[in-house]
Amino acid sequence: MIGRRLRSNHPHRPVRASLALIIAAFLAACGQLPTHHPATPIPPAQPPVPGLHKPSASPETQADGSLAWDRARARWVATDWPELPGWTQDRVGEAWSALWRSCQRATGDWLPVCTRARTLGANWGREAGDETVRQWLETNLRPWRVQGHEGQTTGLLTGYFEPQVDAMRAPFGAFQTPLFRAPADLVTRKPYYTRAELDTLPEARAALAGRELVYVADPLDALMIQVQGSTRIRVLDELTPEGQPRQIRLAFAGHNNQPYQSVARWLVDQGAFPLEQASWGAIRGWAGLNPQRVPEMLRANPRVVFFREEPLTRPDEGPLGAQAVPLTPGRSIAVDRDAVPYGTPVWLDSTEPQAWSANQPAPKPLQRLVVAQDTGGAIVGPVRADYFWGWGDEAMTQAGRTKQPLRVWALWPRDTASTPSDPARILGDVGSGASSVK
Repeated sequence: MIGRRLRSNHPHRPVRASLALIIAAFLAACGQLPTHHPATPIPPAQPPVPGLHKPSASPETQADGSLAWDRARARWVATDWPELPGWTQDRVGEAWSALWRSCQRATGDWLPVCTRARTLGANWGREAGDETVRQWLETNLRPWRVQGHEGQTTGLLTGYFEPQVDAMRAPFGAFQTPLFRAPADLVTRKPYYTRAELDTLPEARAALAGRELVYVADPLDALMIQVQGSTRIRVLDELTPEGQPRQIRLAFAGHNNQPYQSVARWLVDQGAFPLEQASWGAIRGWAGLNPQRVPEMLRANPRVVFFREEPLTRPDEGPLGAQAVPLTPGRSIAVDRDAVPYGTPVWLDSTEPQAWSANQPAPKPLQRLVVAQDTGGAIVGPVRADYFWGWGDEAMTQAGRTKQPLRVWALWPRDTASTPSDPARILGDVGSGASSVK
């Protein structure tokens, strides 16, 4: 959820996450409250967290003759391709590279299929065309409707992105808010110091001394980056040989094991604005009018995220998701890995997010092939996904609007033989993801 967002209690993360927007993430760790009025009623965000069930090692025939497969937090029911809304309309060739990347980590049931996929290459999807890719998928895979153990088939789609922010190596002018690498005693002290303690206690501040990676100009940017769990940084005081600011990525490296609390919710409780007006702009506006209270607002969220620096060698790729493969804008999602294993191609049936207006038009369908490559602490339940929009302003806007109704189908190899006792780890669970901090 890259590492999202604050996305998670997971030990790793970069694209955690989500925003599940900016504001949705601020509102409730990956979009628990809408920032617009959806045209279609949205179900609760998977009330209360579903319990874990013992997964079945292979599909089983039910009393009604249907084929079903129990995962720890979902039931998969076998279906066929005509049930997938919009299946013949999507440009599925665009999703091939994401699937190909996941196939680099394939084991178990996926080995035969992914061996064939790897021989075709990462660019085969665009070269062969959508219809050829669709036929390949239909030949090799089978769709399974994902639902809860109690039968619910509708859930929630949120969104996340990777921020792009200017920063400096040394504090200068407005650039006074540091982002830190993990302190040396993070593993041995649990839970770690809260945000307020890291700001005020001498021993807590000493633990962070010398751990500064960069300084950003706005403390709300720092919070946004921590919510997302990953960021692209232009280092203004570190130039390339061409005289341009060096670009790096800060990836999720851990957090202080404190609970995530929404600063937007805190502002609503403070009477800053009503819930229906809560937005990133409203938070920014309140902070501009009340600069002396910004530290108080930030300390309402005790969770702090730490980072590691990585070179941005492939600016056309997203951060690593929890499956340890780069996320693909518009084709990667974060999921509950106890419902859908990493690397699984997933068919989404949802709607495009849109800005709220008094005369809102009917939403357009968002029906497309994506790949489960990330996770997030707020991404829990059988029909739950966090959609990676990419990076930049447009991705931020779209992520902030995404809170849509959702149905999903998992696509699994037709020749399913046997699986490990924990099918959530069939495609390589390394536990480091972009969406994982939300």
